[in-house]
Amino acid sequence: MEKHTFRFIPNLSDEELAHLQLSGLKETLKRAATSPQYQEIFAKAGFNPSDLKSLDDLKKLPLTDVEDLRRGYPLPLLSVPTKDVVRIHASSGTTGKRKILAYTQKDTETFALQMARCFELAGLTEDDRLQVAVGYGLWTAGIGFQLGSEKLGMLTIPVGSGNLEMHLQLLEDLGASCFGATASMALLLAEEVERHGLKDKIKLKRMISGSEPRSEKMRQAIESKLGLIGSYDIGGMTEMYGPGTSIDCDYHEGLHYWADLFIIEIIDPETLEPLPAGEIGEMVVTSLQKEAVPLIRYRTHDLSRLIPKKCSCGLNMPMHDSILGRSDDMIIYRGVNIYPGQFTAAIANYPELGGEYQVELTRDEHALEHLKLTVERGQHESKDLDDSLKERLARTLHKSILARIDVAITDYSTLPRTFSKSKRVVDKRELG
Repeated sequence: MEKHTFRFIPNLSDEELAHLQLSGLKETLKRAATSPQYQEIFAKAGFNPSDLKSLDDLKKLPLTDVEDLRRGYPLPLLSVPTKDVVRIHASSGTTGKRKILAYTQKDTETFALQMARCFELAGLTEDDRLQVAVGYGLWTAGIGFQLGSEKLGMLTIPVGSGNLEMHLQLLEDLGASCFGATASMALLLAEEVERHGLKDKIKLKRMISGSEPRSEKMRQAIESKLGLIGSYDIGGMTEMYGPGTSIDCDYHEGLHYWADLFIIEIIDPETLEPLPAGEIGEMVVTSLQKEAVPLIRYRTHDLSRLIPKKCSCGLNMPMHDSILGRSDDMIIYRGVNIYPGQFTAAIANYPELGGEYQVELTRDEHALEHLKLTVERGQHESKDLDDSLKERLARTLHKSILARIDVAITDYSTLPRTFSKSKRVVDKRELG
């Protein structure tokens, strides 16, 4: 077990973490009780914040959801006077109105802190340079990466998403040692660096990527093409300040989350009952230090699991697994529930395949549903193996998903690449 000395990551025992969580939870409930919207939520659930005596009482708290944010538009769940709000961020919603989250000055400082912790755990110091390739504006990612980078003391290059030509030029000219992007943008950059023979002309050593699921194959491809020391999967969402809620370390055994800032539960999305560590379910988050918009058992709809062990790195912060998909993004195909992460897991068994795939759902003239999975061949693999690979992958999928799936294999780098999140599921059933 390694011993760590960090500037921003606290060295806490299990007992100290539990004490901070209980005191933070009580303070969160006290603050939320001043919000008319939370008062209504508590009353409807028959819950009195003063009833909370221990962390075991957490399951008695009412669940909240994105609908609570939409109902309270434009400043939902606000638990401070509006004069204390210094900033808002937002993410897009499916009903036409955005989810707007308010921030106090302390909230912005905590946001910077959680990002600085992530960079520190990834091995970055004030001697590094970070090039930011995620979006700015209402979205939290760009300013979050910048806040954390500046708090750590790194030289920060705030380019934003897209504009690959500018990114490549600045990587050469300014010598960034770390790049922050979506996983799709990271892969796109890596392929362009390889295509133009720039690997020896840039100084990238680390990649921080998030905003979408990233397979192990994708991580390995990014590291190989860019010659990285490591690449790291960062977690977070607008409701949880933004990115920086969690990150994996060099052991890649799970994503460490800041348990002094958040309590994470995993629940069964159908029964809404808590699940034990190790079981896959929906991630539910309770904030411990958020001021403007505290979260109380907020349903993220992200599917994951809590890792039921300590990390080999020795850091005493709990871990959750990578996001396996969303409970509301579940594919229902011929009566079978399928999560996108199941395709990633099956593909990972075949070294001859790349990490990129696309699912297409259609319905024929007889109303029969069809699912086609197209997977890229590994970069230097021969087409001669395609027939055998298709059969073996189809058998693996049938065993794990219990549905028959048509498999196709295509050349490396033929599926769409994007600066933001890849669209891997295309549902054409309503059009058929």
